[in-house]
Amino acid sequence: MSDLRAKIDAAVAAIRKKSSLEPTVAIILGTGLDRLAQAIEKKTVISYRNIPGFPKPTLAHHVGELVLGRLGGRSVVAMNGRFHFYEGYTMAEVTFPVRVMKALGAGVLVVSNACGGMNPAYEPGDVFIIDDHINLLGANPLTGPNDDSLGPRFPDMCAPYDPALVALAQRLALAEGVRAHKGVYVAVAGPNLETRAEYRFLRAIGADVVGMSTVPEVLVAVHSGMRVLGVAVITDTCLPDALKPANIEEIIRVANEAEPKLTRVLLRVLKEMDAR
Repeated sequence: MSDLRAKIDAAVAAIRKKSSLEPTVAIILGTGLDRLAQAIEKKTVISYRNIPGFPKPTLAHHVGELVLGRLGGRSVVAMNGRFHFYEGYTMAEVTFPVRVMKALGAGVLVVSNACGGMNPAYEPGDVFIIDDHINLLGANPLTGPNDDSLGPRFPDMCAPYDPALVALAQRLALAEGVRAHKGVYVAVAGPNLETRAEYRFLRAIGADVVGMSTVPEVLVAVHSGMRVLGVAVITDTCLPDALKPANIEEIIRVANEAEPKLTRVLLRVLKEMDAR
């Protein structure tokens, strides 16, 4: 047994002492999207402090709780608060919860975030469905020894975001009257926001939105054999020729205001998805 496998088993054992639920869907709640956890029914809430191997979030708006229960007719496990590379955690620490949620039984990962829009057609408050990504974090959680029982040495990434789930989310957003875009997410290390030259570069290489999370979790989810749906709220516009200083409080406010729209879409996705 690898050291990673032993750590996963220890975390699962601690969670099983609190809940016997076997989730089919795992959810990572990003900045400003934590209220979705309140909609989970018949829930068990476990502090990350009580789960071996789980780091402690350093951001005030990330609660730090694992929530197990029912949402949209599905058995789910949700991370209310995620970890970021810029907080000083290793990639293994950032992605460890995905390994644990997979071991609990989840075959689908729904990952959400707040991001900056570089496509001039996007506006703050719009929903974004991730169709592909670019990893500019300067690190990869899959480097190092590979445990073949957890996933292949060279996982294929031709479609990291499940095309059927992407299409379903697009269709249901339209049905809900929610303005939603589909495109490419680029992950950067942060924690600083980008310069005008960097925004031009990121747009030139094909990115529509930019953020500081999501890609590590998706890499591990794909490595683990999970299907992935990535969704985001565009909280600010990042147009280099009309760039204004970023206001983090305003970014969080926009994410909070847009959350009901994203929640409506996600609840319908959960109800209608094939979670096999």
